[in-house]
Amino acid sequence: MPATTEKRFMHERRHRRVRRKIYGTVERPRLAVYRSLNQMYVQLIDDVPGKTLASASTQDKDLRGMLAGKTGNVAAAAAVGKLIAERALAAGLKKVVFDRGGFRYHGRVKALADAARKAGLEF
Repeated sequence: MPATTEKRFMHERRHRRVRRKIYGTVERPRLAVYRSLNQMYVQLIDDVPGKTLASASTQDKDLRGMLAGKTGNVAAAAAVGKLIAERALAAGLKKVVFDRGGFRYHGRVKALADAARKAGLEF
């Protein structure tokens, strides 16, 4: 198996393992993180009806000017974490379940989680 295929397989395997254990509800929605090479995306999802309650990404108009094109770094991930926390608190959500999406909990994923916690989310 080529190295890139192996990496993708292992990522999908970690993601399935994480998703087996967590489930979002109205009281505690799932904070789902997706990390691409250049962007960070995060959603608050209620898994009962399958609805997205709030979302944020490095491509949001609120963040584009502030990030100045540098979207694939830890500072950008922290800005997204702060923005999703603000949107969650505005929607009346304080407690969430963290879904790292099969990504390892370090670097940009950890920065996003720490910024969301610091801004007021509990998980």
